[in-house]
Amino acid sequence: MEYRVVHRKGFSIIGFRKRITLQFIGENHQIDSLYALLTEESRGRLLAYNDELPNGIVSVSADFSDRTREGSYLDQYLGVASSLGSVPGFDSLSVPESDWAVFPSCGSYPDALQNTWAAIYSEWLGSSGYELIGGPELLWNESDDTSLADFRSEIWIPVRLRSIRD
Repeated sequence: MEYRVVHRKGFSIIGFRKRITLQFIGENHQIDSLYALLTEESRGRLLAYNDELPNGIVSVSADFSDRTREGSYLDQYLGVASSLGSVPGFDSLSVPESDWAVFPSCGSYPDALQNTWAAIYSEWLGSSGYELIGGPELLWNESDDTSLADFRSEIWIPVRLRSIRD
């Protein structure tokens, strides 16, 4: 499975937040109200604060009540990575320093993304030498056009090397 690991100092997500339920298959339409807030004006303002990676608008899942159970709750953010702690008029999420496993995904939306998520949990985590540390999960999309046959995304998850236990 293709991936890279990058180290990132702490940063913030600046944007919009909504508490939603976790859905594993299909499009989660609870997120539509976040995208409705992303007007041309608000997008321009947010992109002006984007001085950290990943570049551009990201979708962020955080504060899961139970990451493994569909129907559980999480905070969904739509915004940008920024060195600023907060900005008036927007929600913010502080993201601590960590290593990130970054997984590219390419194909039809949302199937390719959901297949990448499934492979991360069913294949990569058991054999990579890394473990999840909890924390926000970021999704970067190259385009807003989800109808593209080669829709490109990256999934960013915070990780650490598994410790050797006796």
